[in-house]
Formats: sequence, C-alpha cells, structure tokens
Amino acid sequence: MIIAIISDIHDNLVNLDKCLIWCKKEKINTIICCGDVCNSDTLKFLSANFGGEIFLVDGNGETFTESDLEGLKNIKYRQEIAVEKISELTLGFCHQDRDIEKVIKKSGNLPDFIFYGHSHKPWLEKKNGMFIVNPGNISGTFFHATFAVLNTKTKNLELKIISDLI
Repeated sequence: MIIAIISDIHDNLVNLDKCLIWCKKEKINTIICCGDVCNSDTLKFLSANFGGEIFLVDGNGETFTESDLEGLKNIKYRQEIAVEKISELTLGFCHQDRDIEKVIKKSGNLPDFIFYGHSHKPWLEKKNGMFIVNPGNISGTFFHATFAVLNTKTKNLELKIISDLI
C-alpha cells in the first residue's frame, strides 16, 4: 500500500489540488495530514477532492471547528496526536516535534514511523529503529512545497516536490 503524508497546507488550494491530482493518478487511498489545514473551506476541499481515507491531527493554525468535520465521512479526526496501524506498520503522527514523546507513549512501543509538521522543513532521521519524518509543507512557505509518500510494504519513503509533479 502507498500512502501520502501531507502537512501545513495553510489554505493553499492550488498546491493541495496538485497533490491530490497526483494522489488520484497514483491510486493513493490513504492520506495522513499532520495539521495546519487551517480553515473549514480547505478542510471541505480536501475531503471532497480525495476519495480515500484521511487521518488528520490538529495544527496550531487551525480555524476550523469540530462541527466543520460533520458530514466529512472520509476524514478520521484524531485531535492532537494519533497512532494508527496501517498495513502492518504502526504509524504515529502529530503537528509539532515537541509531541513526539506523547506519540511514543500512546503507541506503547516505538512506532515504525512518526510524522510531524510545523517547521515546514522536510526532515528524516532514524532514532532507536524508528523513522521520524517531516514531509515538509503543501503551502510552499519558507521551503519548496512538498509531501511524502510511503510504501508500507517496502518501508520506502520518498519526498515529492509539488512543482515537479505537473
């Protein structure tokens, strides 16, 4: 299974749309979003333009409310931190790296991957046998607009630069 990991959209619908078009073309069925979608219109756009499952945690820039999530059946809202079992992998995610320890505690073991956002800077490190990954940002603020793609079978992780997609 191939999943996409996105973060820090900051209401940039142009870049989000490019990412979602690529995901559809590549038959991606699952997205993990590490927060900072921002407003409810962007949240609705994300839900309406992606047919698969979206796991979402809060960022520090959210202006949508929990009531805005009503009716968005494909969004699995997890609030501040989350741990999900996806295709035999334990995947944790949060918005800020300061919450990584909370993710580890919630998982009960070391997850295979922990994804976070906030800094907008793509980052990958391996610590104690797990990968800690920042997929960058969809908004293109401070750094190129990027997202990550994980093959859950091979554990291969790729960084995608949005300007290179289309």
